[in-house]
Amino acid sequence: MTGDSWRERRRALLGDDPAESERAARLLDALGTEDRDDEEVEAEHRASRLAAAREYAPDARLEEELQLRLTGPATAGGALRFEWGDALLEPVEHMVSVAAGTPVRLELTGISAGSTVVHARPVTAPLDSVVPGGLDVSATSAAATGLGTLTTLLDALESERDVREWVKLFDAIEAVSRALSRYELNLGVTWYDAEGGLRRARLTERGRLYVKRLRETKDRDQEITISGRITELRESGLVKVKTGTAKNAPAYDVRFEEPGELLRMRPGLGDNVHFRVRFRQQLDSMGIARSTEYTYLGPAAEQTSLPLEP
Repeated sequence: MTGDSWRERRRALLGDDPAESERAARLLDALGTEDRDDEEVEAEHRASRLAAAREYAPDARLEEELQLRLTGPATAGGALRFEWGDALLEPVEHMVSVAAGTPVRLELTGISAGSTVVHARPVTAPLDSVVPGGLDVSATSAAATGLGTLTTLLDALESERDVREWVKLFDAIEAVSRALSRYELNLGVTWYDAEGGLRRARLTERGRLYVKRLRETKDRDQEITISGRITELRESGLVKVKTGTAKNAPAYDVRFEEPGELLRMRPGLGDNVHFRVRFRQQLDSMGIARSTEYTYLGPAAEQTSLPLEP
């Protein structure tokens, strides 16, 4: 029986049988379960099963489980809409993989009520590494590493703390955050690890708004000189300038705000050019360049021509 079901039955007792209600309340107080939620109770049960199993198999481990709890106006029925799954499940798997630093494959094992709860687990090792009772003797999985990092980051986002140390995770976090906002959902992440431990975090509207603010950009401009050979010309006013003769030499797309100015220059493919340009970066609060552009300002001082390969 889930914690939600138990609380519903207890509330019914309160209305139907005051004496039984009082007895149940005393029992709950004695057990110390009144203030524990479903996840904490489940974590305690898992830890007890692991302790018992290790009496016989000292290296035994529990099967890992990930629970994603979706809450919002449309989740009361405990169902997972296809559009939510399409928008969320693959991005969550990608988010865990980025946090782990290696690909992590997750598989769906069930859906339950209590809002909408998605049950998943890492794709397991071969069956010969699993002992009866759902106990896995494999090493700690990459998913455990990823979920440890991910729950720490989600806690930081909900608290609006500095999250720059997790900059590599931000594209993945933003994709999940956008999907949640689109469907007016909050996400609760619960991870039961192989050692009986519990990690939890959530991404609510507060955390999503913080993600959005962190993605707001500001322009940073500087004037630079680009010298090289023209390798591409477009009538729209774009010139590609390659700065060296090697195949992997940097190349820049320089845009002319007035295409007619480019036409008056009568450039040709292969011409050497020396451009003064405005180099503009749009930086977000994480210091990530969201976009860059090079805009022509005028000719630069003549420089030595690029050496040509023999």
